[in-house]
Amino acid sequence: MSKKIIEPRTASEAVTTNIVTPHDTNHLGTLFGGTLMAWIDTVAGICAMRYAQMTVVTAVVDALQFQQPVRRGWIVTARARVNYVGNTSCEVGVRVGAEDIQQGESVHAASAYLTMVALDKEGKPCPLPPLLVQSDRDKRRRRAAETRRALRLALQRRMQAEGKT
Repeated sequence: MSKKIIEPRTASEAVTTNIVTPHDTNHLGTLFGGTLMAWIDTVAGICAMRYAQMTVVTAVVDALQFQQPVRRGWIVTARARVNYVGNTSCEVGVRVGAEDIQQGESVHAASAYLTMVALDKEGKPCPLPPLLVQSDRDKRRRRAAETRRALRLALQRRMQAEGKT
């Protein structure tokens, strides 16, 4: 039986926009970190599903960094893009911007990298098409993602060797 050939695909992208409501904020009037994390996970999942054209699940959230507080009433835009594709997983980078439309001010609110795993109909990891990398920007993103992956795997091996997992 011959193996099915999977054609390379270009990186997919996704964008979501939310408004910060009183329900989304803490006692300081700023967005709950957990709410922003959920929005990041959602946009990354949409992006990865577009690329994979199948169900994906979050395996790892790397380097989530909150840059600036986001206040009630602000508009939050999360932009996601596939940076790297392995055998059954892909890395999606997410950049979150927030804008105070009344003041006309925009800030970089957060960034994160998520590893998403593609699942078949039985819920088992399955192969993804290779990523077609064309621009210099895409090449830089892939190299940086490969570095993050290598560091993550080295840490995982070290923790297993020390019996911490």
